[in-house]
Amino acid sequence: MPTQKGRVKIRKAVLPVAGFGTRFLPATIAQPKEMLPIVDKPIIQYIVEEMVAAGIEEIIFITGRNKRAIEDHFDYSGELEQLLRDNDKLDQLKEVHRISRLAKFVYVRQQKMLGNGHALLMAREVVGDEPFAMAFGDDVMEARRPAIGQLIDAYRRRHGSIIGTMPVSPEAAHRYGIIKPAGRIVGKNFRVAGVVEKPKSGTAPSRFAVYGRYVFSPKIFHYLEKAKPSLNGEIFIADAVNLMARREPVYAQQMIGRYFDCGSKTEYIKANIHFALQHRDIQKEIRSFIRKPY
Repeated sequence: MPTQKGRVKIRKAVLPVAGFGTRFLPATIAQPKEMLPIVDKPIIQYIVEEMVAAGIEEIIFITGRNKRAIEDHFDYSGELEQLLRDNDKLDQLKEVHRISRLAKFVYVRQQKMLGNGHALLMAREVVGDEPFAMAFGDDVMEARRPAIGQLIDAYRRRHGSIIGTMPVSPEAAHRYGIIKPAGRIVGKNFRVAGVVEKPKSGTAPSRFAVYGRYVFSPKIFHYLEKAKPSLNGEIFIADAVNLMARREPVYAQQMIGRYFDCGSKTEYIKANIHFALQHRDIQKEIRSFIRKPY
């Protein structure tokens, strides 16, 4: 969709949030992992705010069972706003009202957990025939220029699907999808031949890992339909990307920022410490506790 200046405008973002969050049990028995707080905001709000800061106007959540709390969080809450107004809590009132107006929110139900590619396919009708952003619901990125905005900039330059990447150590490569470059890597943007999921030690095709941020051409849906399901019937984005990369240009963009995999308990705790040290109401106490906890 061109703008008046002739540039492609990325208006929509897909956020798959249907997973069970088993790594955080029992905390996630009745609460979505995406709603776990980092200081005083849920994980998913950090991601939504990143999207909005990059110009996204419509957020498409791919949801499942027990995800109603996400819908309620971004919904208008007249009763809560009235309560805050009556108690003269105007700063909190302003914040609650702001959250409900961040973007247009759309919810699509994924009834069966059949892989992240299947989740993305659920958004096809809502996305339509235009490029779009995608991020997973537990990957938090702090960056001066929003991480998804960095990929949008790259999409406008390249006019091809973009995968967000950052370097990892060889010892950690087996935990990620690793970019297979199409040639010599020059600069922070390079063409991709494919993605190797969780390569065995010593076999990684590069040091660049996939970090849960994408800007896709709508053609990705065609390749998702063509991707061969696993033995469990699951469809994966990496398989569709590999098919796409054989037939048309796909690029990786090295993102600049701080990444927290909040699907990991360790990284989730690190994220809380990191953002607590920036929070004006508690940063002094937290810093003091870290220096001398007892």
